[in-house]
Amino acid sequence: MFTILSIAVLLIAVFSYKLLFGKPLKFNHFVQRVFYKSLLSDPESLTQLGSIDNTIYDFHSNKLTDQSEKHFLKTLKETKRDLKILHSYNYNKLTYQEKISYEILDQYLNDILMLHSFGYGNFLEIFTPYPVNQSFGIQNGLPEFMLVSHQIKNIKSAKHYISRLLKFNKKMDQVIKELELREKNSVILPKFAIEKVLIELKEFISYPPEKHFLYTHLVEKLQTFKNPDEKENEKLKQQALTAIEKSVYPSYEKLIAFLEKEKNIATDEDGVWKFKNGDKFYEFCLKVHTTTDLTPEEIHQIGIKEVYRIQQEMQKILTSLGYTGKSAADLMKDLAKNPKFLFLDSKDPKKEIIETYEKIFADIKDKVPSLFLTLPKKELIIVAIPDFKAKTAPPAYYQSPSMDGKRPGMFFVNTYDINNVTKFTMPTLAYHEGIPGHHFQVTIALELKDIPTLRKVVNFTSYIEGWALYTEQLAFEYNFTDDPYANLGRLQMELFRAVRLVVDTGIHYKKWSRQKAIDYMLENTGMPKADVVAEIERYIVLPGQACSYKIGMMKILELREKMKKELGKNFDIKIFHDIVLKNGALPLTTLEKVIDDEIIRLKKR
Repeated sequence: MFTILSIAVLLIAVFSYKLLFGKPLKFNHFVQRVFYKSLLSDPESLTQLGSIDNTIYDFHSNKLTDQSEKHFLKTLKETKRDLKILHSYNYNKLTYQEKISYEILDQYLNDILMLHSFGYGNFLEIFTPYPVNQSFGIQNGLPEFMLVSHQIKNIKSAKHYISRLLKFNKKMDQVIKELELREKNSVILPKFAIEKVLIELKEFISYPPEKHFLYTHLVEKLQTFKNPDEKENEKLKQQALTAIEKSVYPSYEKLIAFLEKEKNIATDEDGVWKFKNGDKFYEFCLKVHTTTDLTPEEIHQIGIKEVYRIQQEMQKILTSLGYTGKSAADLMKDLAKNPKFLFLDSKDPKKEIIETYEKIFADIKDKVPSLFLTLPKKELIIVAIPDFKAKTAPPAYYQSPSMDGKRPGMFFVNTYDINNVTKFTMPTLAYHEGIPGHHFQVTIALELKDIPTLRKVVNFTSYIEGWALYTEQLAFEYNFTDDPYANLGRLQMELFRAVRLVVDTGIHYKKWSRQKAIDYMLENTGMPKADVVAEIERYIVLPGQACSYKIGMMKILELREKMKKELGKNFDIKIFHDIVLKNGALPLTTLEKVIDDEIIRLKKR
């Protein structure tokens, strides 16, 4: 009896060791371990997922994610080990879904190692050479995280909020050390970007602490507690003020001082071609973001052809509506100034913009069941982008729900400048960022069963943004609206994505200046100049990402047409959408394999 028990204990010990430290017997256990090991060392991502915050398992919500070089090097070592273990599994003996997981994890881990191999820095903000820039970074990402992701529901979570405020200083020190490392490798923001970040930083600390949104947010949340302890609340308020004065503001002052110094050595060269091995780095960026082997030149030429095709289609619609004598871009500029497409006469334009989106989404919800077998269970809500971020934010963006379902999906709307909110672009923005775009793709993935968690949250931009852009066209193919002006808005936004192929490769491959890229986009899209400038400057700091939208959309449309041709009258668009959505985000090469396999399976039925 003792021998049997001893053997059982030994077997359990061996199994546990392999599961936690060695090579797990089951492949999916290994994939789960890689994901959760990474997650457990990332308190901010844990909070964003929202599964264990404010529970007995909450060990993290008073911490910020470590961005030190020591932490990165440890992560890099673990990544190499994980890749070695991954390759020790026999791919041919895995199940179909396990093979998909293998391909995804293999690409994910290899991308991290390849990024590090360029030697520009530690790539704590993965896939960009600039961890702090005018579009995103610690200076606006961390405050937004505190407002949106950190949930203040009781005294404990309020204390944790203050603990995180107190850690701003340490985290900023880590980021500045990373910026110093990049500076040594001549990886420095272009001068225009530094100047814009400095404006943002100085405005952030221009408020008295008691009027700062990081303080007023806590005060508002304390007022929602049941049976509030006023004495405790006053103590928390004072602690928050102290944290802002002693940690938050000093951290921003340090970053200001660093960037003021770096501005003196920054240049006006905008493309990553200026780096050592910059051409190879850009090719890699394109491969990561498009998950294809398309060259910069091929993508540039695709863009030029698509720009011409879409402009011709827009010109036909404009002519049918009686608009002639100018290019499509110039006519769209005129439409954007037409009062009937703006909210200038509204008594409360910001409120009306939100209400208009609410009406659009109510109408969409009635139409999507005809195109989808699977609908997301989690809610989508509309939220105005916080003022501190709105100046440099896009017209709209999406934030995924928490995995526990307590935080809904969020459609963030920019109401900062009502002169730039045109009614004819609103339906397409709703389709792209909300339903059936990002909200469907992201939320359905989160709700999938029987696949590793990594597959539910991994981000392949060409798939995610390609799907969202695909749904813009889908909505008009299936008459979500019959408004020709809304269709022009849709085509203008597709044109905008096609232009991205030209200007992104122009900046980083053909050595275009920032101004040349701005001029090209202005001439070809009819977009407001302020929007164009913001877009071009985003492409400069995030090389290759802007190419993912159109390349992903074109691949999904190509695969849909392939399935239609192969299946003929047996083609069902609901099944096509189910296949695309119910495997989580995939590299485009893997998505094509999945579609091909499904075509073979359906033909045999």
